[in-house]
Amino acid sequence: METIASPCIKVCRLDPAGQWCTGCGRLLDDIGIWAQASDEEKQAILSRAERRMATFSQAPGTG
Repeated sequence: METIASPCIKVCRLDPAGQWCTGCGRLLDDIGIWAQASDEEKQAILSRAERRMATFSQAPGTG
């Protein structure tokens, strides 16, 4: 059985509000529960992180 790999890229920096990692896009809570999360939960976390990162990359001053 294959597990879902962590999206961590070892660039751990928080957004200006201190809510989520700008390296992987996960919320701090998401990072904390990752190891215990089911594959379904991990997929949901990844989807939200991808949307967060897409929004962040389009924000002024981030490119």
